[in-house]
Amino acid sequence: MDKNQPHPLFKLATELGPLMVFFFANAKFNLFVATGAFMVAIVVAMIASYVVVRHVPMMAIVTAVIVLVFGTLTLVLHDETFIKVKPTMVYGLFAAILGGGLLFGRSFIAILFNQMFNLTPKGWRILTARWALFFLVMAVLNEIIWRTQSTDFWVNFKVFGAVPITMVFAIAQMPLMKRYHLEPATLEASEAEAGDVSKG
Repeated sequence: MDKNQPHPLFKLATELGPLMVFFFANAKFNLFVATGAFMVAIVVAMIASYVVVRHVPMMAIVTAVIVLVFGTLTLVLHDETFIKVKPTMVYGLFAAILGGGLLFGRSFIAILFNQMFNLTPKGWRILTARWALFFLVMAVLNEIIWRTQSTDFWVNFKVFGAVPITMVFAIAQMPLMKRYHLEPATLEASEAEAGDVSKG
């Protein structure tokens, strides 16, 4: 199996599995038990991904590291603030990576999402800018929700709110990707002109 083309159901399981474990553990026990279960589940998901496709997506690695760090702080200090701030840190980091890359004429969207799109330089810039803005908005939204709503509401939003919002946003980018799609025959010439922009 191509490391960039894992089976859709497997990819869905490794991405949503840990979140579902987090949700059910919180519903059955409490946020601290859910945090520990989430940490274990995300490590298991990474191991499963490597065993099956011999590869772990960069976005999954970054997210897992932050989950483990903030999860450990949550459990050791017995302070749920850390796990609630974790999504803000993840979204903020991705927004900074994408936005910072644009300032230097680079697009890191392909590396972040572990896939390569054949887009024109303009397409790359627009797509990267949109995702950077999206992550920034999600960071702000997470801060608003965890600071103003109950823990259970925040957990529900994390699982049943943030995920669908992200999926809808990703689907909404399809017309843009289609509009600026670069045919394989012209990709090499475009890369020569655009330099590293299309490789970001």
